[in-house]
Amino acid sequence: MSETETAAATPPAQPADAAPKTDRQVRRLARNLTRFAGRHAAGDDATADAVVEYIGRDSTRIVVVGADGQWGDQVARDPETARKAVEAAGLRLHDEFPNDVALRVKTGQYEWTRMAGIQIGGPANA
Repeated sequence: MSETETAAATPPAQPADAAPKTDRQVRRLARNLTRFAGRHAAGDDATADAVVEYIGRDSTRIVVVGADGQWGDQVARDPETARKAVEAAGLRLHDEFPNDVALRVKTGQYEWTRMAGIQIGGPANA
């Protein structure tokens, strides 16, 4: 093997403290996701659905929808950390929003007011 092939096959080194930070974040996110799923159960169904969405260079969002239709989100450092947290919490992970999950989402006055304020005819953001 040439030097180039060996270097390309080796992933870049991570800082020594990256693994413990990632593990802590996975545990914290999983704890929050588990609590959310429990609070937003529908009858005996306490399983929530989650979608991992890329936000930017160092941010990935976990959007979670409870069995009762309430939703929320958490932000992780990267997609791998987000997926590990979802798996640790025992949530159903989807690559994109399935129709049945999207239809279950309940939005309230806050969301509608906020969306209208940002998009059409609302007050300008300061």
